[in-house]
Amino acid sequence: MSGQKSNHPPTTPAGRRAEAPRAYRFFDLIMVLFVTVLLVSNIASSAKIVDWGVSIGSLELAFDAGTLLFPISYIFGDVLTEVYGYRRSRRVIWAGFGAALLMSATLWLVGRMPGESEWERYAGQASYDAILGGVSSGGIIIASLIAYFAGEFSNSYVMAKMKIWTRGRFLWTRTIASTLVGEGVDTAIFILAATLFGVFPWSLALTLIVSNYIFKVSIEAIMTPLTYQIVNLLKRLENEDYYDYDTDFNPFRLSA
Repeated sequence: MSGQKSNHPPTTPAGRRAEAPRAYRFFDLIMVLFVTVLLVSNIASSAKIVDWGVSIGSLELAFDAGTLLFPISYIFGDVLTEVYGYRRSRRVIWAGFGAALLMSATLWLVGRMPGESEWERYAGQASYDAILGGVSSGGIIIASLIAYFAGEFSNSYVMAKMKIWTRGRFLWTRTIASTLVGEGVDTAIFILAATLFGVFPWSLALTLIVSNYIFKVSIEAIMTPLTYQIVNLLKRLENEDYYDYDTDFNPFRLSA
């Protein structure tokens, strides 16, 4: 692609390589959208289980409501890794992790506070616990954060590695393959852990895993043409197309 940038930093007078900082026009916007989608989908997942009356044989394909929005976070993850590279994507993933932890902690704290008498009459603590308790209970926080962490980093890692293997060609293979891995890891960990902590009944565990996985991967596949458009537009506007040749893929490093 014309205007492609190398990820090899310039050499300093002392002979050390130091990457010149880049100022991107749209990186912050994508990060905000990514985190917003993550938080909204987490709340929706706890609020409602949706059943469109579709089934595979005897297996009903019901899914938690957050599944409607959550796949978009993986599309943002694909865009971030494809355009800006794994290291910058890693910082966004950690930003989402911190935001989700703050949201859960806040909802937990609010849930422990005494309710106002009028609010108790028309809503009440039981309603709060039934809807938002899933987002703020200790078990679901752990399940959600572990699933998010493992799924997003799996997605970004596969995306970055496949970009090198394919030499930047066949973007659709990277977006779909990374989603197959990332969403599989995320869905299995989240549903099993949430069920273990009593958020979902065991009778729905397999249904939720299968239906969520199929739905999320299908959304990614359907959105592939749009992903292409966004990626190509950002590469042109940002004059960036990052290849992670020398990247340290340790997910616990925060440096970009």
